[in-house]
Amino acid sequence: VQLQAYGGGLVQAGGSLRLSCRVSGIIFRTNGMGWYRQAPGKQRELVATINSGGSTNYADSVKGRFTISRDNAKSTAYLQMNGLKPEDTAVYYCNTFRALVGGTASYWGQGTQVTVSS
Repeated sequence: VQLQAYGGGLVQAGGSLRLSCRVSGIIFRTNGMGWYRQAPGKQRELVATINSGGSTNYADSVKGRFTISRDNAKSTAYLQMNGLKPEDTAVYYCNTFRALVGGTASYWGQGTQVTVSS
């Protein structure tokens, strides 16, 4: 299973970025997808998830600003980030998961850096 995340960069506060995560090696449409982030000196935290049915979940800190979506035909998940704030600066990681009998299969991609300047 491979996850390739891209789309990070440097943006001014108030700006926008769209992250993409292309997945291979699984039946994408049957898996949930998630975006997490880790700022320097902090633990990795959940940003947003979308399950195989399209239901979404967001961290309170990004509600109303970020939108997670998926394109099953392209095996790709997206994170549209609007109204970026300096506190959104972090390495963003994508994750794919699927419930199995007795546990959960979970895979991570490499991170993509998002830096928001004030």
